[in-house]
Amino acid sequence: MESKKTYTVQEATKKLEHFCAYQERCHQEVRKKLEAMSMIPEAIDVIMVHLLDHNFLNEERFAKAFVRGKFNIKHWGRRRLTSELKQRDISKFNINLALAEIDYDDYLTVFSELAENRANLIKERNIYKKRKKFINYFLYRGWESHLVYDKAHEIIF
Repeated sequence: MESKKTYTVQEATKKLEHFCAYQERCHQEVRKKLEAMSMIPEAIDVIMVHLLDHNFLNEERFAKAFVRGKFNIKHWGRRRLTSELKQRDISKFNINLALAEIDYDDYLTVFSELAENRANLIKERNIYKKRKKFINYFLYRGWESHLVYDKAHEIIF
């Protein structure tokens, strides 16, 4: 029978400080990590308060870093970003702050470049199937439907 390693509050606090310092984390991730370490609820609360007080945890900072990273690297649209942040229990206020970091002109420029590249990559001969593949690709990545449909009709004909 395997026994799980147990942690004191001090050991767990140090471990979570490193966990949060390595990359921005949301409250939900940290709580799950503590639960996986078999910490009792009272200890989890103590550690969470410590991390918040010492600025290891900050939801606004997490939301901004998340949005910046996923938009710049994975090219997700606002709808996907919003839904992913909601799944992580980020407040609507922090979601709106983070999304405000994306300049709308940059947003449209990135979308246009992606759309041109994607349209050239789809090798489908049937125009309707090609348009459907194009639309599905962008809707899955969270781009607004009015942008996607307008662009599909503009560049696939």
